[in-house]
Amino acid sequence: MATVADLSHGQKGIIKDFSEHIPPIKLLELGCLPGNVVELVQIAPLNDPIYINVSGSHIAIRRSLAQLIELEITDDNMTL
Repeated sequence: MATVADLSHGQKGIIKDFSEHIPPIKLLELGCLPGNVVELVQIAPLNDPIYINVSGSHIAIRRSLAQLIELEITDDNMTL
């Protein structure tokens, strides 16, 4: 399954699940909940952290944390 770390610039996906049975509380507090749309906004120069848009909030997370968020990548032509 694809993860947030697999997204390319501007690509969107819908959060489906977490690779760990108990997701990190930090992710839940930041709005990374199943069903929410995630868009990759920017990648830092050394590829870590990455900047994402979740439900209108821009947040920065480490790539290792982004690899825990499993999602379904959406078609660019789809309106979410």
